[in-house]
Amino acid sequence: MKIVRTDAEVYLPTLDDRLRTDGHELVLLPDETSEDEICSAVRDADILLMCYAGITRRVIESAARLRGIVKYGVGIDAIDLIAAKERGITVVNIPEYGERTVAEGAFLLLLALRRKLPGLMNTMQANGWTWPEERWLGDDIAGMTLGLVGLGRIGQSMAQMAGAGFGAHVIAYDPLKPDDVFDACGVERVENLDVLLERSDAVSLHTVLNPNTKNLIGATQLQRMKAGALLINVSRGELIDEDALIQALDNGHLGGAGLDVHAREPLSRDHPLFDRPNVILLPHLTFWTKQAMERLEEDTYARLQEMIDGRPVTVRSTDPRLRDQPGAVYPH
Repeated sequence: MKIVRTDAEVYLPTLDDRLRTDGHELVLLPDETSEDEICSAVRDADILLMCYAGITRRVIESAARLRGIVKYGVGIDAIDLIAAKERGITVVNIPEYGERTVAEGAFLLLLALRRKLPGLMNTMQANGWTWPEERWLGDDIAGMTLGLVGLGRIGQSMAQMAGAGFGAHVIAYDPLKPDDVFDACGVERVENLDVLLERSDAVSLHTVLNPNTKNLIGATQLQRMKAGALLINVSRGELIDEDALIQALDNGHLGGAGLDVHAREPLSRDHPLFDRPNVILLPHLTFWTKQAMERLEEDTYARLQEMIDGRPVTVRSTDPRLRDQPGAVYPH
């Protein structure tokens, strides 16, 4: 079969080697491949593997033989799911490979900001030493209130780390999760996003991006947050109105931000979020550990084999946009 993989910069040596060893034609497309080039590559492809590239209606309609799209990752907002459904193309993601890993990244950002590590590290690099001045006075995790927007797999792991692990009081807003999920995590349910923002010393975003959540955190929401509160985002950049975020940082209302994801990626070096002592910017790599990538390659290969063999495709995601696909099975 012909298998096209976009975003070839994502290093998947085991997966690529196995597909070639199995006798498949594997075409790798680098980041920034144009829509025209993707259309040309998938014209006679059987399966499309993607991570970040936009899989538009035009791409899907140009692929006459396409039987499946595998997102080797979690977020599916870059795929035109309606066009895929119209064509009977199965779409699957890999939601379970890195929930603990990404939560560790979110907690790393939270801990670093609470202890003011960016400014401390910059001062040590520049001056070799600094003294216990008021500007370096940090805050404990224990006793703080952490607000989670979304209590899916990553949010649940984040809750365990901050709550049972470090003694924070964890509250969460997720209207789609039943009470027993909150109870199992030891998390207080908050029925209203505004209340969560007003009560939290730090807010961490763990929700999907869709038309209802785009710019979920805008100027009004940022103003509702406590003065000096922190904002963490390891989910999708477009959950936050970046212009409003910059304004909240400029006027001093927001205490800091830890961002692994951005509205436009890659982030331009002249972006106004750079060079701030209370902002940590990561290049969408909180998932990037050896163990997580091993799980990602193994699960991606398993979904590919199901498609290649013509077996029902296992969809482990609970995202309603991936439910009720013909030829799919749902273990959850």
